Amino acid sequence: MIAAIDPSMVAGLGDQWQTPDVTQLPGSDFQTPAVDGVGEVGGGDSGGFGQLLSNEIGKLSELQTNAAEQAQALATGTATDPVTAVMAVEKAQMAMQFAGQIRTRGAEALTEIFRTQI
Repeated sequence: MIAAIDPSMVAGLGDQWQTPDVTQLPGSDFQTPAVDGVGEVGGGDSGGFGQLLSNEIGKLSELQTNAAEQAQALATGTATDPVTAVMAVEKAQMAMQFAGQIRTRGAEALTEIFRTQI
């Protein structure tokens, strides 16, 4: 089970909530070769799977940051709508659980590919 979001962690006080830009990681090459008959994911301005993954991780980071800010506002009593704050935290928690499930399924698929004998 994924732990709940800690409201004491506010955006800007540390980089615990920040995710690095996937394309800037050392040793990563996200230029995918073209495959005949397969179009790009997401339309014309998409940069392929690596760009799609980077965008989604960025969105996840934004959700986490927003949830931390909303939780901090709720804890300090400055939140105007407590329902919005709770919804932001729950949305971020569900997004993180979904990302964890995708990571798990991807790792299982990769393991299965490695086990495949040629």
